[in-house]
Amino acid sequence: MTATPADKFADPRNAQAFRFVACDFDAASGTASLSYAFDDGPLLTERVVFPDAPTLPHEREAAFAQALRLLHLVAGVSYYKAGIPAELRVETGALAADTAEFLHELYFHGLAEFAYQNQLDLGERLRFAPVRSGGGGIGRQTPALDLPRRTLLPIGGGKDSLVSVELCKSLDEPATAVWIGDSALIAACAERTGLPLLNIKRRIAPELFEYNRQGAWNGHVPVTAINSAILVCAAILYGYDAIAFSNERSASSATLEYLGRQINHQWSKSLAFERLLREQIHAHVAADLDYFSLLRPWSELAVAREFAKHSQYDAVFSSCNRNFRILGEHPSDRWCGQCPKCHFVFLALAPFIAKPRLLRIFGRNLLDDTAQANGFDALLEYREHKPFECVGEGRESRAAMHALTQRAEWREDALVARFAHEILPQLDRAALAFEPLLAPHGEHYLPARFAAALNAPL
Repeated sequence: MTATPADKFADPRNAQAFRFVACDFDAASGTASLSYAFDDGPLLTERVVFPDAPTLPHEREAAFAQALRLLHLVAGVSYYKAGIPAELRVETGALAADTAEFLHELYFHGLAEFAYQNQLDLGERLRFAPVRSGGGGIGRQTPALDLPRRTLLPIGGGKDSLVSVELCKSLDEPATAVWIGDSALIAACAERTGLPLLNIKRRIAPELFEYNRQGAWNGHVPVTAINSAILVCAAILYGYDAIAFSNERSASSATLEYLGRQINHQWSKSLAFERLLREQIHAHVAADLDYFSLLRPWSELAVAREFAKHSQYDAVFSSCNRNFRILGEHPSDRWCGQCPKCHFVFLALAPFIAKPRLLRIFGRNLLDDTAQANGFDALLEYREHKPFECVGEGRESRAAMHALTQRAEWREDALVARFAHEILPQLDRAALAFEPLLAPHGEHYLPARFAAALNAPL
């Protein structure tokens, strides 16, 4: 049955199935097309453009086809969430059992915040079928492709990826600064790195915005998972043996619990997702393509300490998420000064950057503004849960604020003084120790040459 104009945009929340219809790659234009649909509704086609795409060597063709299929399956999460029907129909071929399990984990945990905000239970809906048993999976590796030793280093516009840039430079690691989308702010950061540049374009199907306008389900999606899958394709296409994200260890910490399950705004930045995607890459794409987070052994505070050494980025970086909205207003400058990311980055940098320099970066003193108290309380997990944002753990924020109470240049500022008088007496001071939070530790997948640079145990 073909959709008529009258029912073209039927409410996807009433759909019976979400369909993964097709994926293909036009080598002449370097464009990947990813198509989806709800029931017999309009085709939703996303396009990803790889600039100046080279001719794919014959020995990488099969790997690229697998990477493209993985991208198709991962990127579908943006569209599926508009209706979350019970049936997920993959029409591009049966899934291997391990891939079906990977997708279930990705959609379930990657949409956990979306489910919480919309008061939905995804546990009864997510079913990836049919599933092909055997024929590969975890424990099996695809052949190595003899990929060149060089690293794709995603740039997000904030402090973390710029720290990774400088670490790669210190190790003489050949790296390319890569970003996805049209952000002028990210482009300026990438250009400031001095690395070779790669800007991949992503065009979301416009029909999705029409669905949203008409009231479809909407909310947070695991965008880092989508970007990761895009970069797997890029690594095979252009020839890179490593993809190094810049996610620190606090990205694995949950925000809150809902229906007995942990919800983590940063799940697609977590170690758990990193492990799952690594397994998919090595089982189905290429044995010698490494995917890891360069900063995984470090806390947010350790990253902030390292970033403080690199003032050349002060005038171009921003972690304010209002700069990166697809739709809606953007702040007039790089820092809105009102959102959780602005609050957290200001607080995390304050112990390591001279006050005049920090005020020049932000254009104001966020810690001397009583109107910002509720925002900082959420970071401290004081009468609030941690914000649904990419911010550090509550214990990091509390330790940073405690450190500022001991600095003459900060202790008289309104929110630091309030912390000292109102909140600090309720806390265990032994749990506010600053130095232990700066030490590298925890599980990671760093290659040995990078682990040494971070003083991380192997």
